[in-house]
Amino acid sequence: MADLSQNSSHPLPEAKGPRLAWLKTPWTVSLLILCAVLLLDPGNFQAVVIFAAKALAHTGRYILFAVLLLAYLKATGAETMVARAFVGREVRMIFLAAVFGGLAPFCSCEVIPFIAGLLALGAPLSAVMAFWLASPLIDPPTLLITAGALGWDFAIGKAVIAVALGLFGGFFVKTLMGQGAFADPLKQAPSCSSCCSSGPKLDDKPHWKFWQDPERRLKFRSEFISNGLFLLKWLALAYVLEAILVHYVPADLIAGLVGGDGVVPIVLAALVGMPAYLNSYVAPPLLAGLMEQGMSAGAAMSFMVAGAVSSIPAMAAVWSLVKPKVFATYLGLGVSGAIVSGVLFQLI
Repeated sequence: MADLSQNSSHPLPEAKGPRLAWLKTPWTVSLLILCAVLLLDPGNFQAVVIFAAKALAHTGRYILFAVLLLAYLKATGAETMVARAFVGREVRMIFLAAVFGGLAPFCSCEVIPFIAGLLALGAPLSAVMAFWLASPLIDPPTLLITAGALGWDFAIGKAVIAVALGLFGGFFVKTLMGQGAFADPLKQAPSCSSCCSSGPKLDDKPHWKFWQDPERRLKFRSEFISNGLFLLKWLALAYVLEAILVHYVPADLIAGLVGGDGVVPIVLAALVGMPAYLNSYVAPPLLAGLMEQGMSAGAAMSFMVAGAVSSIPAMAAVWSLVKPKVFATYLGLGVSGAIVSGVLFQLI
């Protein structure tokens, strides 16, 4: 599950009224960057614009398919299948939670009541941890956008790492629970806004032929438009930033910091990626630019995994529900998993 928390259902506070709210959007940042290039380096303006436009056009087909798929999953109510992964034997739950963590069509807000309900009903923390670690790393739209920017090898590698990290985290927590840890992991259930007032129920069933229901058709249209605009604005910003990176950041600087095949660049990339929050749609284009400048593949994977796990929505969802020891475990597993993932991806 990727970060969709910044869509229209979670607007930023308005700047002195609705008419100025657009000043806080990625469109404005992209426009300001291009205006700065036009003013400070007009000779390079056309090259920067063409680079960003071509990159965005190349990813366009992936965006369209991703938005259609996400809208279909939401309109059919496919998230009910995820709830069923948390029923049965604990080992089975961990495996299914790690897999469905990469398929769940939830935004970060919707995860909170979903997970709170599961923990309150007695779902083991091990399975929940598997879901939490896997979900920020990959989902169908992120997989397609990563493939468009970095190639299918990188995208598939990231998907495999997401499931593997979820499994590792789930079984690690299961082992600690067997020794008496995390006996009471849940904080008092938080209140949530109307956008996430309810989660999927175990007895709900997906309606695959959503077009037969007018309400679901409306849901499909709403999700298609909102997610399409969301992806378009963030990817436009991402490719503008990539163009700036390629044109103005010296390649030898990037290669000196995170280039090479050693472990140090991979560890450094994880430590830098952890606080540098980039959602899963902005990161692939920027990493493509960094790799063109000399960043190693292992460092790029380490940066992406650490950045996704430590993203603001992912951490907020965990922090809002569980006690500090569980949160620290989540963060520690994410960062250490990012470093190991980078090393293994570099070797492969």
